[in-house]
Amino acid sequence: MLAEIFITVLQFVAMFYLTVVLLRFLLQLARADFYNPISQFVVKATNPPLRPLRRVVPGIGGVDGASLVLAVLVSALFFTLLWVASGYPLTALNPIALLAWAGVHVLGLIIEIYFWAILAVVIISWVAPQSNHPAIMLVAQITEPVMRPVRNIVPPLGGLDLSPIFVFLILNVLRVMVDHLGAAVGMPV
Repeated sequence: MLAEIFITVLQFVAMFYLTVVLLRFLLQLARADFYNPISQFVVKATNPPLRPLRRVVPGIGGVDGASLVLAVLVSALFFTLLWVASGYPLTALNPIALLAWAGVHVLGLIIEIYFWAILAVVIISWVAPQSNHPAIMLVAQITEPVMRPVRNIVPPLGGLDLSPIFVFLILNVLRVMVDHLGAAVGMPV
């Protein structure tokens, strides 16, 4: 029973912090508003481990490599603790498989973040289209780099933006690919 409670708490904490780290990556990728209060929280929550990591892992072409490396490390730590909490010996854990699991896990979580963020933007556009709430503005900024290329191909028809439907389709295809990749590397479910 205690192991089950530990695993539940571990999953919650790891997923929360991993999401914050990936939000840091996506915010920088989208060049979102740095002065948004939510952006400030994300920066303050991720700065302590990122500062020393940035000395080793530089950013390349506007992509924050240190945030991605931190996300993979947090995910690897999560899988290691999950492995031990499940009763398996630490010596039986293959470090290459662990890094593969972590990488696939991070890819899957990025897809999930985009899925839910785009869903939120669609719902908010119906419910409160003129809202200036910081969270709404930030979610719109994060999704814009993904939505813009699709909007350029599929223009609005009669004032109706159909691009989210195509982005959802692309995200679902990517999710299936990541699921198969996870199965290929033997990732625990």
